[in-house]
Amino acid sequence: MTSKFLRFILVGGLNTAVAYGVYAFFLFVGLPYPIANFLSLIVGIGFSFKTQGTFVFHNPDNQLFFRFAVFWGIMYLINIGLIRGFLSMGVNAYAAGALALPLIALLSYLGQGRLVFRRTGNGKTSGLDQSKTRTDIARGGE
Repeated sequence: MTSKFLRFILVGGLNTAVAYGVYAFFLFVGLPYPIANFLSLIVGIGFSFKTQGTFVFHNPDNQLFFRFAVFWGIMYLINIGLIRGFLSMGVNAYAAGALALPLIALLSYLGQGRLVFRRTGNGKTSGLDQSKTRTDIARGGE
Protein backbone atom coordinates (compact mmCIF):
# COMPACT_ATOMS: atom_id res chain seq x y z
CA MET A 1 0.00 0.00 0.00
CA THR A 2 1.44 3.35 -1.01
CA SER A 3 1.67 6.26 1.39
CA LYS A 4 -0.65 8.25 -0.88
CA PHE A 5 -3.32 5.54 -0.68
CA LEU A 6 -2.91 5.34 3.10
CA ARG A 7 -3.34 9.13 3.33
CA PHE A 8 -6.42 8.77 1.13
CA ILE A 9 -7.94 6.23 3.53
CA LEU A 10 -7.10 8.29 6.64
CA VAL A 11 -8.33 11.57 5.17
CA GLY A 12 -11.44 9.79 3.87
CA GLY A 13 -12.19 8.63 7.40
CA LEU A 14 -11.84 12.19 8.68
CA ASN A 15 -14.07 13.48 5.86
CA THR A 16 -16.72 10.89 6.71
CA ALA A 17 -16.62 11.83 10.38
CA VAL A 18 -17.03 15.53 9.58
CA ALA A 19 -19.92 14.91 7.17
CA TYR A 20 -21.68 12.67 9.67
CA GLY A 21 -21.09 15.18 12.45
CA VAL A 22 -22.71 17.90 10.36
CA TYR A 23 -25.65 15.59 9.59
CA ALA A 24 -26.09 14.69 13.26
CA PHE A 25 -25.82 18.34 14.33
CA PHE A 26 -28.55 19.43 11.93
CA LEU A 27 -30.78 16.56 13.06
CA PHE A 28 -30.14 17.59 16.68
CA VAL A 29 -31.22 21.18 16.02
CA GLY A 30 -34.45 19.87 14.51
CA LEU A 31 -33.99 19.89 10.76
CA PRO A 32 -35.67 17.09 8.80
CA TYR A 33 -33.26 14.38 7.64
CA PRO A 34 -33.42 15.28 3.89
CA ILE A 35 -32.30 18.84 4.64
CA ALA A 36 -29.72 17.66 7.19
CA ASN A 37 -28.39 15.19 4.64
CA PHE A 38 -28.22 17.82 1.88
CA LEU A 39 -26.36 20.29 4.09
CA SER A 40 -24.02 17.52 5.16
CA LEU A 41 -23.35 16.71 1.51
CA ILE A 42 -22.51 20.33 0.70
CA VAL A 43 -20.19 20.73 3.70
CA GLY A 44 -18.69 17.29 3.07
CA ILE A 45 -17.86 18.02 -0.58
CA GLY A 46 -16.19 21.31 0.34
CA PHE A 47 -14.24 19.82 3.23
CA SER A 48 -13.27 16.73 1.26
CA PHE A 49 -12.11 18.82 -1.70
CA LYS A 50 -9.67 20.75 0.48
CA THR A 51 -8.39 17.77 2.47
CA GLN A 52 -8.04 15.33 -0.44
CA GLY A 53 -6.49 17.96 -2.69
CA THR A 54 -4.07 19.24 -0.08
CA PHE A 55 -3.06 16.20 1.98
CA VAL A 56 -3.50 13.31 -0.45
CA PHE A 57 -2.86 14.64 -3.95
CA HIS A 58 -0.79 17.74 -3.00
CA ASN A 59 -2.83 19.91 -5.34
CA PRO A 60 -4.82 22.60 -3.52
CA ASP A 61 -5.87 24.37 -6.76
CA ASN A 62 -9.31 25.85 -6.01
CA GLN A 63 -10.03 26.01 -9.75
CA LEU A 64 -10.57 22.24 -9.62
CA PHE A 65 -13.63 22.45 -7.35
CA PHE A 66 -16.17 22.21 -10.18
CA ARG A 67 -14.39 19.15 -11.59
CA PHE A 68 -14.40 17.60 -8.11
CA ALA A 69 -18.13 18.26 -7.61
CA VAL A 70 -19.01 16.79 -11.02
CA PHE A 71 -16.81 13.77 -10.28
CA TRP A 72 -18.66 13.18 -7.01
CA GLY A 73 -22.00 13.51 -8.79
CA ILE A 74 -20.92 10.70 -11.10
CA MET A 75 -19.60 8.65 -8.18
CA TYR A 76 -22.95 9.07 -6.45
CA LEU A 77 -24.73 7.61 -9.49
CA ILE A 78 -22.28 4.70 -9.69
CA ASN A 79 -22.75 4.04 -5.98
CA ILE A 80 -26.54 4.08 -6.29
CA GLY A 81 -26.28 1.67 -9.24
CA LEU A 82 -24.09 -0.73 -7.28
CA ILE A 83 -26.40 -0.63 -4.28
CA ARG A 84 -29.43 -1.19 -6.51
CA GLY A 85 -27.68 -4.19 -8.05
CA PHE A 86 -26.96 -5.72 -4.66
CA LEU A 87 -30.53 -5.04 -3.55
CA SER A 88 -31.83 -6.89 -6.62
CA MET A 89 -29.80 -9.91 -5.48
CA GLY A 90 -31.64 -9.89 -2.16
CA VAL A 91 -28.94 -8.13 -0.10
CA ASN A 92 -30.37 -5.68 2.46
CA ALA A 93 -29.68 -1.95 2.08
CA TYR A 94 -27.10 -1.79 4.91
CA ALA A 95 -25.06 -4.66 3.51
CA ALA A 96 -25.48 -3.39 -0.06
CA GLY A 97 -23.97 -0.04 0.90
CA ALA A 98 -21.12 -1.78 2.71
CA LEU A 99 -20.45 -4.07 -0.26
CA ALA A 100 -20.34 -1.11 -2.65
CA LEU A 101 -17.93 0.83 -0.43
CA PRO A 102 -14.60 -0.85 -1.40
CA LEU A 103 -15.23 -0.40 -5.12
CA ILE A 104 -16.37 3.19 -4.63
CA ALA A 105 -13.27 3.94 -2.53
CA LEU A 106 -10.98 2.47 -5.20
CA LEU A 107 -12.74 4.30 -8.04
CA SER A 108 -12.64 7.48 -5.99
CA TYR A 109 -8.91 7.19 -5.38
CA LEU A 110 -8.14 6.47 -9.03
CA GLY A 111 -10.56 9.05 -10.37
CA GLN A 112 -9.43 11.85 -8.11
CA GLY A 113 -5.80 11.14 -8.88
CA ARG A 114 -6.25 10.85 -12.65
CA LEU A 115 -9.21 13.10 -13.40
CA VAL A 116 -9.63 15.70 -10.67
CA PHE A 117 -6.25 16.52 -9.15
CA ARG A 118 -4.00 15.48 -12.03
CA ARG A 119 -1.16 17.67 -13.14
CA THR A 120 0.03 18.18 -16.67
CA GLY A 121 3.57 17.25 -17.63
CA ASN A 122 4.71 20.76 -16.70
CA GLY A 123 3.28 20.54 -13.17
CA LYS A 124 0.29 22.80 -13.88
CA THR A 125 -3.42 22.25 -13.34
CA SER A 126 -6.15 24.36 -14.85
CA GLY A 127 -3.67 27.05 -15.81
CA LEU A 128 -2.34 27.46 -12.28
CA ASP A 129 1.43 27.81 -12.33
CA GLN A 130 2.71 25.85 -9.36
CA SER A 131 6.02 24.25 -8.48
CA LYS A 132 7.72 21.68 -10.66
CA THR A 133 6.71 18.05 -10.47
CA ARG A 134 9.21 15.45 -9.28
CA THR A 135 9.48 14.18 -12.85
CA ASP A 136 10.39 17.65 -14.11
CA ILE A 137 13.00 18.05 -11.39
CA ALA A 138 14.48 14.61 -12.10
CA ARG A 139 14.74 15.50 -15.82
CA GLY A 140 16.37 18.81 -14.97
CA GLY A 141 13.49 20.62 -16.68
CA GLU A 142 12.30 24.10 -15.95
